[in-house]
Amino acid sequence: MVEFFIRRPIFATVCALLIILAGLVSIPTLPIAQFPTLAPPQITVLSNYIGASAQVVETAVTIPLEQQINGAQGLKYLSSSSGNDGTSQIIATFDLNRNPDLAAVDVQNRVNIAMGRLPAEVKQTGVTVIKSAANFVFGAAVYSDNGRYDTAFISNYLDVYVRDSLKRVKGVADCFIFGERRFAMRLWLDPVRVASRGLTASDIVNALREQNVQVAAGQVGQQPAPSGQAFQISVRAVGRLSEPGEFENIIIKATPDTAVRLRDVGRVELGAEDYASSMQFNGQDAVGMGITQLSDANALEVDRAAIAELERLAQRFPPGMKYRVAWDSTDVVSESIRDVIFTLGMAILLVILVIFVFLEDWRTTLIPAVTIPVSLVGTFAFVKLLGFSINTLTLFGITLATGLVVDDAIVVIENIERHIREGQRDAFAAASAAMKEVTGAVIATSLVLIAVFVPVAFFPGTTGILFRQFALTIAFSIAISAFNALTLTPALSARLLGRPHGAKGRFFTGFDRVVATTTERYRGSLRWSLGRKATAMALFLVGLGLSLIVYQVVPRAFIPDEDQGWGMLLVQAPEGASLEYTKRVGERAQSIVQQQPETDTVFAITGFSFAGTAPNRGLMFFGLKPYSERRGAAHSAQTVINRLRGPLFGITDAMVLPFLPPPVEGLGTFGGFQYVVQDQGGHTLEELAKVTQDMVAAGNASKNVQGLF
Repeated sequence: MVEFFIRRPIFATVCALLIILAGLVSIPTLPIAQFPTLAPPQITVLSNYIGASAQVVETAVTIPLEQQINGAQGLKYLSSSSGNDGTSQIIATFDLNRNPDLAAVDVQNRVNIAMGRLPAEVKQTGVTVIKSAANFVFGAAVYSDNGRYDTAFISNYLDVYVRDSLKRVKGVADCFIFGERRFAMRLWLDPVRVASRGLTASDIVNALREQNVQVAAGQVGQQPAPSGQAFQISVRAVGRLSEPGEFENIIIKATPDTAVRLRDVGRVELGAEDYASSMQFNGQDAVGMGITQLSDANALEVDRAAIAELERLAQRFPPGMKYRVAWDSTDVVSESIRDVIFTLGMAILLVILVIFVFLEDWRTTLIPAVTIPVSLVGTFAFVKLLGFSINTLTLFGITLATGLVVDDAIVVIENIERHIREGQRDAFAAASAAMKEVTGAVIATSLVLIAVFVPVAFFPGTTGILFRQFALTIAFSIAISAFNALTLTPALSARLLGRPHGAKGRFFTGFDRVVATTTERYRGSLRWSLGRKATAMALFLVGLGLSLIVYQVVPRAFIPDEDQGWGMLLVQAPEGASLEYTKRVGERAQSIVQQQPETDTVFAITGFSFAGTAPNRGLMFFGLKPYSERRGAAHSAQTVINRLRGPLFGITDAMVLPFLPPPVEGLGTFGGFQYVVQDQGGHTLEELAKVTQDMVAAGNASKNVQGLF
């Protein structure tokens, strides 16, 4: 087979070009991420029981749904939260190999079975089942720089003109609005007037349901009709009310003498549907947006396309309304990919330089240099076939493979050169004779290298997912390099080698002298070691012991925390604290964060956190300045977090804790680790809370953990 390619170099070249073409076609279609997808599939079930307390929501809504969802195929565990605002959220986490689409269908079917046990108010508003998307691609704040527009106007403008356009961007999963103030009619009742007229709140709600409805009024002149009917006209009846005055005219109670209208027992105003949360951007009232991506989307393309669409929509914003990107999670992806690509380029140049220095001929250097792009670019075709992504691990594998893919080509070239030096004048004959000697060795060497990396792909769990793409990327690049060494390399060698070399320059003459001296000293060290086997073994054991000591001392972790260009703060006020109380605490925390020289933006949400919605909770995202403006460890995100702990600890009105984002999207909410305290003894919530707080206090007293809450 090798002889076939030696005599047909054009065919060998075409094969190499096809490999490169397959890789080039695959690269634009591959998703880009920092790491492979490690997070297990999660399905979220959302419902709302308006006016109910957290305990009522748990017993009437959350528990019936949990009982029905429990037992779904591939389900690992359930977590839920019930809020005093009537919201219920259940998160079902499944095995890594469970298809999220099938899991969502399974959960939806089980929710439908449980619907009969839920209150009528919950059925009326509906139960939503969604696939939990990845973390936010970016967050943006929309505000009025001159105070001309309030948050209700901005929120409704975004809901009507912006949200749907952003959701249509390719790769966008959803667009969330923080601090939303959707327009609604708010009815304020005077309890004294209501009671004096013998009415209750239920009577007023029933009157609203009866008189604020959209009705199909039919048509005038519709068939069957009397003979000679000349017109057929649709009747439009006043149904849904839209003005406060129309609501105030609703008749609550009618008697022969008079009618009690809504304005007699209360007032109506146009306000917001929900005031449970608020949002500030750099200390100014604003409305926020968060963009999430589909699981198979290219994060960088989604980020660019969504920001471009937002910029286009901003051209039509009312005068004085502006937007700004508060934080962008793809910055770290771009920076990581850029660093890896730079390292890859440097590795390729160094490999080519080393080959040229040792082979001392540009023709000889050109042949293995050609195998580098063929092997590396062609590997992306297999990355596409296996469903991998372009991430730091696949690029790291390609970078590491840069030095491996030229080994086989160098072996082939050196053997062909040897035959030519020994008197074989015909380069084709030299290539044919050399390949008969090394073909088996090239194949065996490549198989051994592949056998080293392929078993890593079969590691179970998240470790296997993390290293599978790295290992298989190297394995396929080595396989392609072996194919090139048996096809393209001998064909090019038969064409380019065999020509007389010119005289060596002073550099190569001196380099050969250094290599010869180093080789002689290495031979001397080997003779010394062979003559003192006990001493050599003792040195080996000492080195092994030192390695074990270093292994015990060096900190260990699954994935190290990285500077992702942003961080977050969690605000936890005492139970029963109002939204205004929590907002004041948040404003103090914002001022502390903004005092840091690395801080660029602060995006603060009051009344919301990852644990659910409550007036005593808050969450802040702060974006840092670009990496180019804060070089060095003294300005890293981890340093900023450590610097914030002291001043934030001085806020005694609430617990305010800074965190880094999780190093891997979907694995946890914050950087660090999380655990759950589960009651298995039938204790009360108060007892469980006390035990948990005692554990937190004991953990914070330890030197091994910090920021435990």
